[in-house]
Amino acid sequence: MRTSDSVEHIIDSTHQGLLNWKELWRYRELFYFFTWRDIKIKYKQTVLGFLWAILQPLVMMVIFTFFFGRALHVPSQNLPYPVFVFSGLLLWNTFSTGLTNSANSMVSNSQIIKKIYFPRLIIPVSSILVALFDFLMAFVLFVSLLIYYKQPVSWTACWIWPAALGICLMATLGPGSLLAALNVKYRDFRYVIPFVVQVLFFLTPVIYPASMLPNPLLQYMLAMSPMYAAVELFRYPISGAEVNNTLMLISLTTGFLLLFIGILYFKRTEDFFADFA
Repeated sequence: MRTSDSVEHIIDSTHQGLLNWKELWRYRELFYFFTWRDIKIKYKQTVLGFLWAILQPLVMMVIFTFFFGRALHVPSQNLPYPVFVFSGLLLWNTFSTGLTNSANSMVSNSQIIKKIYFPRLIIPVSSILVALFDFLMAFVLFVSLLIYYKQPVSWTACWIWPAALGICLMATLGPGSLLAALNVKYRDFRYVIPFVVQVLFFLTPVIYPASMLPNPLLQYMLAMSPMYAAVELFRYPISGAEVNNTLMLISLTTGFLLLFIGILYFKRTEDFFADFA
């Protein structure tokens, strides 16, 4: 007769699907604990605390407004330039912070993944949720800017804001999980990540509109950024600017492709994270 002490439990994700939703739901409390832990660590022993989530996009908005809005007269889709650039920075900071945090998350949590088992995907997702917290804090300032500049808002189209945020999170999770897996084995990626974020910033219409580029080929290249669709959709309720469906489709396709590749590679390599971390 076999006793419970003689039973072996083998942890193996090789034969699981792309996402094991039942397992993620069973460990759902870890999303909260990892996210809240990272938020507390991020703002621990800071004088301004959560205000840093607002100050960063605010300072960048002032700088870009002075140089691009006033000095270079960059068009802004008939929006006040501070509103235009802040609406882009709001989503971009969520993407860049989430991408950086998730890419380094497996290495930062190496001691945990060596000791206990839980779905490893929880770690990069929780890192992205920290960036979502910063978004919610900065969104309050965004609403204040709309009131200050008396910017009309199409309230019937405001449902697009959550959709744009969802696209932003999707665009972050794909490359974030891919880089998190690669960074475990190849530590060179810690130097690649800041460069990738910087390049993508200028390839995304954050501080300038895509319509500013007269060459359609350049616009297609711009739309290959996974954040293009998120930024353009987020501005729609306040700008009412016509959305180019072709460019949106290119951006969404890129985002979904990166999401599939990122999670697939993460799941295929997660069994070895404890060995290399």
